[in-house]
Amino acid sequence: MQAEPKKTPAGSLVGQEYEVEVGPVAHGGHCVARTDAGQVLFVRHALPGERVLARVTDGEEDSRFLRADAVEIREASKDRVAAPCPYAGPGRCGGCDWQHAKPGAQRRLKGEVVAEQLQRLAGLTPEEAGWDGTVMPAEGDKLPVGEVPAWRTRVQYAVDEDGNAGLRRHRSHEVEPIEHCMIAAPGVSELGIEKHDWSGMESVDAIAATGSQDRMVILEPKPGARLPLVELDKPASVMRVDEHDGGIHRVHGRAFVRERADGRTHRVGSGGFWQVHPQAADTLVKAVMQGLLPRKGDMALDLYCGVGLFAGALADRIGDKGAVLGIESGKRAVEDARHNLAAFDRVRIEQGKVEAVLPRTGITEVNLIVLDPPRSGAGKKTVQHLTSLGARKIAYVACDPAALARDLAYFKEGGYRVRTLRAFDLFPMTHHVECVAILEPVAKGA
Repeated sequence: MQAEPKKTPAGSLVGQEYEVEVGPVAHGGHCVARTDAGQVLFVRHALPGERVLARVTDGEEDSRFLRADAVEIREASKDRVAAPCPYAGPGRCGGCDWQHAKPGAQRRLKGEVVAEQLQRLAGLTPEEAGWDGTVMPAEGDKLPVGEVPAWRTRVQYAVDEDGNAGLRRHRSHEVEPIEHCMIAAPGVSELGIEKHDWSGMESVDAIAATGSQDRMVILEPKPGARLPLVELDKPASVMRVDEHDGGIHRVHGRAFVRERADGRTHRVGSGGFWQVHPQAADTLVKAVMQGLLPRKGDMALDLYCGVGLFAGALADRIGDKGAVLGIESGKRAVEDARHNLAAFDRVRIEQGKVEAVLPRTGITEVNLIVLDPPRSGAGKKTVQHLTSLGARKIAYVACDPAALARDLAYFKEGGYRVRTLRAFDLFPMTHHVECVAILEPVAKGA
Protein backbone atom coordinates (compact mmCIF):
# COMPACT_ATOMS: atom_id res chain seq x y z
CA MET A 1 0.00 0.00 0.00
CA GLN A 2 1.56 3.33 -1.03
CA ALA A 3 1.93 6.10 1.50
CA GLU A 4 -0.14 9.21 1.05
CA PRO A 5 2.00 12.08 -0.27
CA LYS A 6 3.02 14.72 2.24
CA LYS A 7 1.40 18.03 1.48
CA THR A 8 3.52 21.15 1.19
CA PRO A 9 2.31 24.67 1.94
CA ALA A 10 2.39 25.61 -1.74
CA GLY A 11 0.61 22.42 -2.82
CA SER A 12 3.65 21.19 -4.74
CA LEU A 13 4.03 17.43 -5.12
CA VAL A 14 7.62 17.58 -6.39
CA GLY A 15 9.64 14.85 -4.68
CA GLN A 16 6.61 12.77 -3.73
CA GLU A 17 6.79 9.09 -4.67
CA TYR A 18 4.12 6.72 -5.88
CA GLU A 19 4.29 3.03 -6.71
CA VAL A 20 2.38 2.69 -9.97
CA GLU A 21 1.55 0.29 -12.78
CA VAL A 22 2.84 1.83 -16.01
CA GLY A 23 0.36 2.11 -18.85
CA PRO A 24 0.79 2.92 -22.54
CA VAL A 25 3.44 5.09 -24.14
CA ALA A 26 2.51 8.72 -24.79
CA HIS A 27 3.82 11.36 -27.18
CA GLY A 28 6.88 13.02 -25.64
CA GLY A 29 9.14 10.20 -24.43
CA HIS A 30 7.17 9.02 -21.40
CA CYS A 31 4.47 6.55 -20.40
CA VAL A 32 1.14 7.13 -18.70
CA ALA A 33 0.32 5.96 -15.17
CA ARG A 34 -2.16 6.99 -12.48
CA THR A 35 -1.92 7.46 -8.74
CA ASP A 36 -4.43 5.74 -6.46
CA ALA A 37 -6.26 9.05 -6.35
CA GLY A 38 -6.58 8.98 -10.15
CA GLN A 39 -4.13 11.76 -10.95
CA VAL A 40 -2.31 11.21 -14.26
CA LEU A 41 1.46 10.72 -14.16
CA PHE A 42 3.67 11.12 -17.22
CA VAL A 43 6.57 8.86 -16.25
CA ARG A 44 9.99 8.99 -17.92
CA HIS A 45 12.52 6.13 -17.77
CA ALA A 46 9.67 3.59 -17.62
CA LEU A 47 8.19 1.11 -20.09
CA PRO A 48 4.59 -0.09 -20.56
CA GLY A 49 3.60 -2.91 -18.21
CA GLU A 50 6.25 -2.18 -15.60
CA ARG A 51 5.68 -1.56 -11.92
CA VAL A 52 7.85 1.32 -10.77
CA LEU A 53 8.41 3.78 -7.99
CA ALA A 54 7.74 7.16 -9.63
CA ARG A 55 9.07 10.37 -8.13
CA VAL A 56 7.25 13.57 -9.11
CA THR A 57 9.44 16.14 -10.87
CA ASP A 58 6.77 18.69 -11.75
CA GLY A 59 3.20 19.33 -10.63
CA GLU A 60 0.89 20.35 -7.82
CA GLU A 61 -2.09 18.85 -6.03
CA ASP A 62 -4.56 20.49 -8.42
CA SER A 63 -2.49 19.95 -11.60
CA ARG A 64 -4.22 18.23 -14.50
CA PHE A 65 -1.24 15.88 -14.69
CA LEU A 66 2.12 15.33 -12.99
CA ARG A 67 5.52 14.64 -14.48
CA ALA A 68 7.64 11.97 -12.83
CA ASP A 69 10.76 9.82 -13.16
CA ALA A 70 10.86 6.08 -12.55
CA VAL A 71 13.52 5.96 -9.82
CA GLU A 72 13.13 2.27 -8.97
CA ILE A 73 11.98 -0.57 -11.23
CA ARG A 74 10.07 -3.14 -9.20
CA GLU A 75 8.74 -5.27 -12.06
CA ALA A 76 10.70 -4.82 -15.30
CA SER A 77 9.52 -5.17 -18.89
CA LYS A 78 11.18 -7.78 -21.10
CA ASP A 79 12.06 -4.83 -23.37
CA ARG A 80 14.18 -3.16 -20.69
CA VAL A 81 17.98 -3.01 -20.95
CA ALA A 82 20.64 -1.30 -18.89
CA ALA A 83 21.12 2.13 -20.46
CA PRO A 84 24.37 2.02 -22.48
CA CYS A 85 24.99 5.72 -21.77
CA PRO A 86 26.37 6.54 -18.30
CA TYR A 87 24.62 9.91 -18.36
CA ALA A 88 21.11 8.56 -18.99
CA GLY A 89 18.60 8.21 -16.17
CA PRO A 90 16.45 10.22 -13.78
CA GLY A 91 17.75 13.74 -13.27
CA ARG A 92 20.56 13.26 -15.78
CA CYS A 93 21.00 14.21 -19.47
CA GLY A 94 17.73 14.96 -21.24
CA GLY A 95 18.97 14.27 -24.76
CA CYS A 96 17.75 10.67 -25.00
CA ASP A 97 14.38 9.25 -23.94
CA TRP A 98 14.67 5.51 -24.59
CA GLN A 99 18.22 4.43 -23.67
CA HIS A 100 16.58 1.88 -21.34
CA ALA A 101 14.63 0.14 -24.14
CA LYS A 102 15.80 -2.43 -26.69
CA PRO A 103 16.21 -0.90 -30.18
CA GLY A 104 13.27 -2.86 -31.60
CA ALA A 105 11.11 -1.84 -28.65
CA GLN A 106 11.99 1.82 -29.24
CA ARG A 107 10.70 1.63 -32.80
CA ARG A 108 7.58 -0.22 -31.66
CA LEU A 109 6.88 2.48 -29.05
CA LYS A 110 7.28 5.19 -31.67
CA GLY A 111 4.90 3.34 -33.96
CA GLU A 112 2.33 3.18 -31.15
CA VAL A 113 2.62 6.94 -30.66
CA VAL A 114 2.14 7.63 -34.38
CA ALA A 115 -0.89 5.31 -34.47
CA GLU A 116 -2.42 6.92 -31.38
CA GLN A 117 -1.98 10.45 -32.74
CA LEU A 118 -3.45 9.49 -36.12
CA GLN A 119 -6.49 7.96 -34.46
CA ARG A 120 -7.06 10.70 -31.89
CA LEU A 121 -6.39 13.78 -34.03
CA ALA A 122 -7.19 12.64 -37.58
CA GLY A 123 -9.63 9.77 -36.99
CA LEU A 124 -7.42 7.45 -39.05
CA THR A 125 -6.44 3.84 -38.43
CA PRO A 126 -3.05 2.71 -39.75
CA GLU A 127 -4.89 0.82 -42.50
CA GLU A 128 -6.79 3.93 -43.54
CA ALA A 129 -3.47 5.80 -43.69
CA GLY A 130 -1.90 3.12 -45.88
CA TRP A 131 0.65 2.33 -43.19
CA ASP A 132 1.74 -1.09 -42.01
CA GLY A 133 2.48 0.23 -38.51
CA THR A 134 6.25 -0.21 -38.65
CA VAL A 135 8.94 2.38 -37.99
CA MET A 136 11.92 1.64 -40.19
CA PRO A 137 15.50 2.03 -38.93
CA ALA A 138 17.94 3.98 -41.05
CA GLU A 139 20.57 2.01 -42.94
CA GLY A 140 23.28 0.89 -40.53
CA ASP A 141 21.27 1.66 -37.39
CA LYS A 142 19.96 -1.85 -36.74
CA LEU A 143 22.47 -2.72 -34.02
CA PRO A 144 22.57 -5.36 -31.28
CA VAL A 145 21.18 -4.60 -27.84
CA GLY A 146 23.65 -2.48 -25.87
CA GLU A 147 25.08 -0.75 -28.94
CA VAL A 148 24.11 2.81 -29.79
CA PRO A 149 24.17 4.30 -33.31
CA ALA A 150 26.43 7.36 -33.51
CA TRP A 151 24.11 9.39 -35.69
CA ARG A 152 23.83 12.95 -34.46
CA THR A 153 25.79 15.18 -36.87
CA ARG A 154 24.88 18.33 -34.94
CA VAL A 155 25.20 18.57 -31.16
CA GLN A 156 24.57 21.69 -29.11
CA TYR A 157 26.66 21.56 -25.97
CA ALA A 158 25.71 23.72 -23.01
CA VAL A 159 28.49 25.10 -20.79
CA ASP A 160 28.43 25.03 -16.98
CA GLU A 161 29.84 27.64 -14.59
CA ASP A 162 33.24 25.92 -14.60
CA GLY A 163 33.57 26.00 -18.41
CA ASN A 164 32.74 22.29 -18.90
CA ALA A 165 30.79 21.26 -21.99
CA GLY A 166 27.74 19.12 -21.37
CA LEU A 167 24.10 18.60 -22.24
CA ARG A 168 20.96 19.98 -20.64
CA ARG A 169 19.04 17.91 -18.16
CA HIS A 170 15.42 17.15 -19.03
CA ARG A 171 13.19 20.25 -18.87
CA SER A 172 15.99 22.14 -17.14
CA HIS A 173 18.67 24.73 -17.75
CA GLU A 174 21.05 22.73 -15.57
CA VAL A 175 24.05 21.24 -17.37
CA GLU A 176 25.12 17.59 -17.18
CA PRO A 177 28.89 17.64 -17.89
CA ILE A 178 29.90 14.73 -20.11
CA GLU A 179 33.08 13.18 -21.45
CA HIS A 180 31.45 11.72 -24.56
CA CYS A 181 28.00 11.71 -26.18
CA MET A 182 27.30 8.21 -27.49
CA ILE A 183 24.84 9.33 -30.17
CA ALA A 184 27.18 12.03 -31.54
CA ALA A 185 28.45 11.25 -35.04
CA PRO A 186 32.18 10.44 -35.34
CA GLY A 187 32.85 13.79 -37.02
CA VAL A 188 31.45 15.58 -33.97
CA SER A 189 33.19 13.38 -31.41
CA GLU A 190 36.54 13.83 -33.16
CA LEU A 191 36.46 17.56 -32.47
CA GLY A 192 37.05 16.87 -28.77
CA ILE A 193 34.63 19.55 -27.56
CA GLU A 194 34.23 17.89 -24.15
CA LYS A 195 37.97 18.10 -23.37
CA HIS A 196 38.29 21.86 -23.69
CA ASP A 197 37.64 24.76 -21.35
CA TRP A 198 34.73 26.86 -22.61
CA SER A 199 34.62 29.44 -19.82
CA GLY A 200 32.61 32.48 -20.84
CA MET A 201 30.55 30.55 -23.37
CA GLU A 202 26.82 29.91 -23.12
CA SER A 203 26.88 27.10 -25.68
CA VAL A 204 29.05 25.40 -28.29
CA ASP A 205 27.28 24.04 -31.38
CA ALA A 206 29.27 21.34 -33.20
CA ILE A 207 28.45 20.32 -36.78
CA ALA A 208 30.00 17.56 -38.89
CA ALA A 209 28.80 17.40 -42.49
CA THR A 210 27.73 14.23 -44.28
CA GLY A 211 29.60 13.54 -47.51
CA SER A 212 32.42 16.02 -46.88
CA GLN A 213 35.04 16.59 -44.21
CA ASP A 214 33.57 19.98 -43.32
CA ARG A 215 33.18 20.72 -39.62
CA MET A 216 31.97 23.84 -37.88
CA VAL A 217 31.60 25.11 -34.33
CA ILE A 218 29.25 27.96 -33.42
CA LEU A 219 30.12 29.72 -30.18
CA GLU A 220 27.57 31.67 -28.17
CA PRO A 221 29.37 33.84 -25.61
CA LYS A 222 27.81 34.99 -22.38
CA PRO A 223 27.12 38.75 -22.32
CA GLY A 224 30.38 40.66 -22.37
CA ALA A 225 32.58 37.55 -22.67
CA ARG A 226 35.43 37.28 -25.17
CA LEU A 227 35.88 34.31 -27.46
CA PRO A 228 38.44 31.73 -26.32
CA LEU A 229 41.34 30.67 -28.49
CA VAL A 230 39.69 27.70 -30.20
CA GLU A 231 42.04 24.72 -30.50
CA LEU A 232 40.16 21.59 -31.47
CA ASP A 233 41.35 18.08 -32.28
CA LYS A 234 40.28 18.44 -35.93
CA PRO A 235 40.10 21.47 -38.27
CA ALA A 236 36.80 23.33 -38.11
CA SER A 237 35.33 26.65 -39.17
CA VAL A 238 34.44 28.89 -36.24
CA MET A 239 31.37 31.12 -36.02
CA ARG A 240 29.99 33.22 -33.20
CA VAL A 241 26.50 34.28 -32.16
CA ASP A 242 26.16 38.05 -31.80
CA GLU A 243 24.86 38.88 -28.33
CA HIS A 244 22.97 41.93 -29.64
CA ASP A 245 21.09 40.76 -32.74
CA GLY A 246 21.41 36.97 -32.44
CA GLY A 247 23.01 36.80 -35.88
CA ILE A 248 25.79 34.32 -36.62
CA HIS A 249 29.07 35.78 -37.84
CA ARG A 250 32.21 34.17 -39.24
CA VAL A 251 35.35 34.13 -37.10
CA HIS A 252 37.46 32.02 -39.42
CA GLY A 253 37.00 29.35 -42.08
CA ARG A 254 33.99 28.84 -44.32
CA ALA A 255 30.62 30.20 -43.26
CA PHE A 256 28.97 26.97 -44.45
CA VAL A 257 29.39 23.21 -44.61
CA ARG A 258 28.88 21.04 -47.68
CA GLU A 259 26.30 18.28 -47.36
CA ARG A 260 25.77 15.51 -49.88
CA ALA A 261 22.38 14.02 -50.77
CA ASP A 262 20.46 12.78 -53.85
CA GLY A 263 23.65 12.89 -55.90
CA ARG A 264 24.27 16.60 -55.33
CA THR A 265 26.29 18.77 -52.97
CA HIS A 266 24.36 21.31 -50.92
CA ARG A 267 25.79 24.38 -49.24
CA VAL A 268 24.33 24.83 -45.76
CA GLY A 269 25.18 28.05 -43.96
CA SER A 270 25.59 28.41 -40.24
CA GLY A 271 22.21 28.16 -38.61
CA GLY A 272 20.70 26.67 -41.79
CA PHE A 273 18.52 23.57 -41.51
CA TRP A 274 19.76 20.16 -42.57
CA GLN A 275 18.60 16.77 -41.37
CA VAL A 276 20.69 15.65 -38.39
CA HIS A 277 20.92 11.92 -39.15
CA PRO A 278 23.50 11.19 -41.88
CA GLN A 279 21.05 8.92 -43.75
CA ALA A 280 18.01 11.17 -43.30
CA ALA A 281 18.25 13.42 -46.35
CA ASP A 282 18.61 10.53 -48.82
CA THR A 283 16.01 8.44 -46.99
CA LEU A 284 13.42 11.22 -47.11
CA VAL A 285 14.11 12.25 -50.71
CA LYS A 286 13.68 8.65 -51.80
CA ALA A 287 10.41 8.26 -49.89
CA VAL A 288 9.04 11.55 -51.23
CA MET A 289 9.98 10.89 -54.85
CA GLN A 290 8.67 7.30 -54.75
CA GLY A 291 5.41 8.65 -53.42
CA LEU A 292 5.01 11.56 -55.83
CA LEU A 293 6.33 9.92 -59.02
CA PRO A 294 7.10 13.28 -60.71
CA ARG A 295 6.48 13.56 -64.44
CA LYS A 296 8.26 15.62 -67.07
CA GLY A 297 6.75 19.07 -67.25
CA ASP A 298 5.15 19.06 -63.80
CA MET A 299 4.66 22.30 -61.87
CA ALA A 300 5.67 21.73 -58.23
CA LEU A 301 5.80 23.58 -54.91
CA ASP A 302 8.43 22.95 -52.23
CA LEU A 303 7.20 24.64 -49.05
CA TYR A 304 9.43 25.30 -46.03
CA CYS A 305 12.15 24.37 -48.51
CA GLY A 306 15.26 25.05 -46.42
CA VAL A 307 18.38 24.95 -48.59
CA GLY A 308 16.51 23.29 -51.48
CA LEU A 309 16.84 19.54 -50.88
CA PHE A 310 13.41 18.57 -52.24
CA ALA A 311 13.28 21.41 -54.78
CA GLY A 312 16.46 20.10 -56.36
CA ALA A 313 15.19 16.51 -56.37
CA LEU A 314 11.97 17.66 -58.06
CA ALA A 315 13.82 19.80 -60.61
CA ASP A 316 16.02 16.83 -61.54
CA ARG A 317 12.97 14.74 -62.32
CA ILE A 318 10.53 17.12 -64.00
CA GLY A 319 12.95 18.29 -66.68
CA ASP A 320 13.39 21.57 -68.55
CA LYS A 321 9.69 22.08 -69.19
CA GLY A 322 8.74 21.71 -65.54
CA ALA A 323 9.00 24.36 -62.85
CA VAL A 324 9.50 24.46 -59.09
CA LEU A 325 8.70 27.24 -56.65
CA GLY A 326 10.31 26.99 -53.22
CA ILE A 327 9.29 29.10 -50.23
CA GLU A 328 11.45 29.48 -47.13
CA SER A 329 11.41 32.03 -44.29
CA GLY A 330 15.11 31.93 -43.33
CA LYS A 331 17.20 34.54 -45.16
CA ARG A 332 20.44 32.54 -45.05
CA ALA A 333 18.67 29.33 -46.10
CA VAL A 334 17.17 31.16 -49.10
CA GLU A 335 20.63 32.37 -50.14
CA ASP A 336 21.92 28.81 -49.89
CA ALA A 337 18.94 27.37 -51.77
CA ARG A 338 19.43 29.84 -54.63
CA HIS A 339 23.12 28.92 -54.75
CA ASN A 340 22.40 25.18 -54.62
CA LEU A 341 19.78 25.37 -57.37
CA ALA A 342 21.48 27.88 -59.66
CA ALA A 343 21.87 25.25 -62.39
CA PHE A 344 18.08 24.92 -62.73
CA ASP A 345 16.62 27.74 -64.84
CA ARG A 346 13.04 26.94 -63.89
CA VAL A 347 13.43 26.89 -60.12
CA ARG A 348 12.52 29.99 -58.12
CA ILE A 349 12.99 30.49 -54.39
CA GLU A 350 10.94 33.09 -52.51
CA GLN A 351 11.70 34.29 -49.00
CA GLY A 352 8.99 34.66 -46.38
CA LYS A 353 6.45 32.71 -44.39
CA VAL A 354 4.48 30.23 -46.50
CA GLU A 355 1.12 31.56 -45.34
CA ALA A 356 2.11 35.08 -46.46
CA VAL A 357 4.07 34.37 -49.66
CA LEU A 358 1.96 31.63 -51.26
CA PRO A 359 -1.21 33.75 -51.70
CA ARG A 360 0.87 36.54 -53.26
CA THR A 361 2.30 34.28 -55.98
CA GLY A 362 -1.00 34.17 -57.85
CA ILE A 363 -0.55 30.43 -58.38
CA THR A 364 -3.94 28.74 -58.73
CA GLU A 365 -2.95 25.30 -59.95
CA VAL A 366 -0.01 22.92 -59.44
CA ASN A 367 0.71 19.25 -60.09
CA LEU A 368 2.78 18.34 -57.02
CA ILE A 369 3.38 19.76 -53.56
CA VAL A 370 6.07 18.92 -50.99
CA LEU A 371 5.82 20.45 -47.54
CA ASP A 372 8.25 19.93 -44.68
CA PRO A 373 6.89 22.30 -42.02
CA PRO A 374 8.38 23.04 -38.62
CA ARG A 375 7.43 20.98 -35.59
CA SER A 376 4.23 22.99 -35.12
CA GLY A 377 2.89 21.89 -38.51
CA ALA A 378 1.44 23.84 -41.44
CA GLY A 379 -1.88 24.82 -39.85
CA LYS A 380 -5.45 25.01 -41.07
CA LYS A 381 -5.18 28.17 -43.18
CA THR A 382 -2.18 26.94 -45.18
CA VAL A 383 -3.68 23.48 -45.68
CA GLN A 384 -6.92 25.02 -46.94
CA HIS A 385 -4.93 27.01 -49.50
CA LEU A 386 -3.02 23.91 -50.60
CA THR A 387 -6.17 21.84 -51.11
CA SER A 388 -7.49 24.52 -53.47
CA LEU A 389 -4.57 24.11 -55.89
CA GLY A 390 -5.68 20.74 -57.30
CA ALA A 391 -2.35 18.94 -56.86
CA ARG A 392 -2.24 15.40 -58.17
CA LYS A 393 -0.20 14.35 -55.15
CA ILE A 394 1.08 15.99 -51.98
CA ALA A 395 4.03 14.79 -49.91
CA TYR A 396 3.99 15.84 -46.25
CA VAL A 397 7.27 15.35 -44.34
CA ALA A 398 6.69 15.53 -40.60
CA CYS A 399 8.94 15.42 -37.56
CA ASP A 400 6.00 15.58 -35.12
CA PRO A 401 3.17 13.02 -35.34
CA ALA A 402 0.70 15.25 -33.50
CA ALA A 403 1.16 18.15 -35.93
CA LEU A 404 1.00 15.70 -38.85
CA ALA A 405 -2.27 14.21 -37.62
CA ARG A 406 -3.86 17.63 -37.07
CA ASP A 407 -2.93 18.73 -40.57
CA LEU A 408 -4.12 15.44 -42.10
CA ALA A 409 -7.53 16.16 -40.57
CA TYR A 410 -7.53 19.54 -42.33
CA PHE A 411 -6.50 17.89 -45.61
CA LYS A 412 -9.39 15.46 -45.20
CA GLU A 413 -11.80 18.39 -44.84
CA GLY A 414 -10.32 19.78 -48.07
CA GLY A 415 -10.92 16.61 -50.05
CA TYR A 416 -7.54 14.86 -49.73
CA ARG A 417 -6.90 11.43 -48.29
CA VAL A 418 -3.71 9.73 -47.19
CA ARG A 419 -2.62 7.23 -49.80
CA THR A 420 0.47 5.94 -47.98
CA LEU A 421 2.38 6.74 -44.83
CA ARG A 422 5.89 5.68 -43.91
CA ALA A 423 7.68 6.21 -40.60
CA PHE A 424 11.44 6.30 -40.10
CA ASP A 425 13.54 6.12 -36.94
CA LEU A 426 15.91 8.96 -37.79
CA PHE A 427 16.39 9.96 -34.13
CA PRO A 428 17.43 6.73 -32.35
CA MET A 429 17.30 6.70 -28.54
CA THR A 430 14.96 9.73 -28.54
CA HIS A 431 11.16 9.88 -28.81
CA HIS A 432 11.29 11.72 -32.15
CA VAL A 433 10.16 10.02 -35.36
CA GLU A 434 9.99 11.20 -38.96
CA CYS A 435 6.99 10.44 -41.18
CA VAL A 436 6.27 10.87 -44.89
CA ALA A 437 2.59 10.93 -45.87
CA ILE A 438 1.52 10.89 -49.50
CA LEU A 439 -1.91 12.43 -50.14
CA GLU A 440 -4.13 12.51 -53.17
CA PRO A 441 -7.56 13.94 -53.96
CA VAL A 442 -10.56 11.84 -53.04
CA ALA A 443 -12.17 10.62 -56.26
CA LYS A 444 -15.45 12.37 -56.97
CA GLY A 445 -18.36 10.20 -55.96
CA ALA A 446 -16.13 8.08 -53.70
